[in-house]
Amino acid sequence: MDKLFEFSNKLVKGVDTYFYRYIYSKINWNNRLLGLIGPRGVGKTTLVLQYIKHHLNPSEALYVTAEDFYFSQNKLTTLADNFVKFGGKQLFIDEIHKYKNWSKELKLIYDYHPELQVVFTGSSILDIKKGSSDLSRRAVIYNLQGLSFREYLSLFHQIESKVYTIDEILHHQVEIPSLQHPLLYFSEYLKTGYYPFALEDNFEMRLQQIINQTLEVDIPMFAEMHVSTGRKLKQLFAIVAKSAPFKPNMTKIADMLAISRNNIADYLYYIEEAGMIAQLRSSTGGIRGLGKVDKVYLDNTNLIENLTADRSNVGNIRETFFLNQMRMKHKVFSSTTTDFTVNNMHFEVGGKNKTQKQIKNLENAFVVKDDIEAGYLNVIPLWQLGLLY
Repeated sequence: MDKLFEFSNKLVKGVDTYFYRYIYSKINWNNRLLGLIGPRGVGKTTLVLQYIKHHLNPSEALYVTAEDFYFSQNKLTTLADNFVKFGGKQLFIDEIHKYKNWSKELKLIYDYHPELQVVFTGSSILDIKKGSSDLSRRAVIYNLQGLSFREYLSLFHQIESKVYTIDEILHHQVEIPSLQHPLLYFSEYLKTGYYPFALEDNFEMRLQQIINQTLEVDIPMFAEMHVSTGRKLKQLFAIVAKSAPFKPNMTKIADMLAISRNNIADYLYYIEEAGMIAQLRSSTGGIRGLGKVDKVYLDNTNLIENLTADRSNVGNIRETFFLNQMRMKHKVFSSTTTDFTVNNMHFEVGGKNKTQKQIKNLENAFVVKDDIEAGYLNVIPLWQLGLLY
């Protein structure tokens, strides 16, 4: 345990505290069992280390990663037992999905040690959701997604802005005096601003590693796939990356991958839950509450820039940004007349020359334009939708 504390204290001491993710102040840190989930690379580890550094006694708090060699010979329950005996009060477990049967052991720790608070993080959203169901009402789960454009401005350029509501944006109430050239920063964000680690070197290589780890390890582990099946995931993801946004033709895709048509929907769901793609559904939920998938996008614009050689489909980038940022606080659906519907509002997304043609007969409709700095009437600058969280 000495080495675990040494490793924990080193990480806590070295973490930066000048920037906090949007979810930091929303977390109820008093919960006895708390989970933080989200795709790889969005800042979960940094967030928990910041909390330890600012609010906890380092002699009573311990950060560990489930990938540590310690767990090759020791159980989580054993660590918790020993930690409590030596006065431990807060146990933080990173990448918990890497530990087999983690949810069952967390349940035991929760029941046996009412004086101990446990916080866990996981990148495999599918596995965390599956495991958290075993924890019944014990665990409170928070979901973290990548940087908003507002957060990017703060982290990368020290330009601060409040969080705006959709109503404030639609009524042109955005004011950021220190932001003189939003389009310049917005262009950078679309390429490398979604993941905090873009501040470090080798961004493209690290992002590629995250994609490979997610598709080759996380999803196959969860779904108990064979290696050959895992390769099909990568092939399917490549089809999405090359064609997005596209209306999925399950039969055609199944023929291309030489797999059963019935498996395609499951594979797309796995990749979506892992934070690699986004599926735009119709508002008609049906029996299962999930509308029909009308379009499939890559999850965020950084993935587009990293994976596609063709940058000519700027419409794809615009729509991907709209869906990615808007979905944080609103349910976004497809539309038969416009690009998106949100809360009975209609949105058509395009460049600065986009006309009102498609929405002229619609009430409560807006044109969201790229390449403009300020809005007017029902015309909204695309970049301002990055201020929602």
